[in-house]
Amino acid sequence: MGLRARDIPNIISIARVILVFPVIWLLLHQDYRSAMALFFVAGVSDALDGFLARQFHWQSRLGGILDPLADKFLLVSVYFCLGWLGELPVWLVVLVILRDVIIVGGALAWHFRVEKLDASPSLVSKANTALQITLVLLVVYDLGFTPLAEGLLRAMIWAVTFTTLWSGVDYVVSWGRKAGRQIRR
Repeated sequence: MGLRARDIPNIISIARVILVFPVIWLLLHQDYRSAMALFFVAGVSDALDGFLARQFHWQSRLGGILDPLADKFLLVSVYFCLGWLGELPVWLVVLVILRDVIIVGGALAWHFRVEKLDASPSLVSKANTALQITLVLLVVYDLGFTPLAEGLLRAMIWAVTFTTLWSGVDYVVSWGRKAGRQIRR
């Protein structure tokens, strides 16, 4: 069985997972400019695989799993690394990771106990992801290029904190209600 054009988005997502390792290595070795470049490549590849999947109708169940997992693996790894380096508060790293663990745990429970999961991110979750990415970019930019105003980074940390808590509670409440309705049937 050979590769088909419709496999390209999944191959890009797999490449994005592999890209996490050099990004982390570069961050740990404080090569922030190169890390920023690879983080940018990961972002472009995320947009590209989504565009190809939608444009050419190459969506697949595997792609629906791989794409968000690749994104989360990159973000969680970078948050962990920046926390390890002391560039992000440890409590924020724990909050970001805990939210994702709760969401993934809930999704797995739903899938195996209730029914096949068919979920899409909420608006607040999309905003949270955008703010998480922005914070990473700003921190790495601050370290590798030009120092930013400390107030900007502090404000972004609090914005990420707020949306992480909000989106986590939103997922627990909305999916808890759905589960309650399913159980009552």
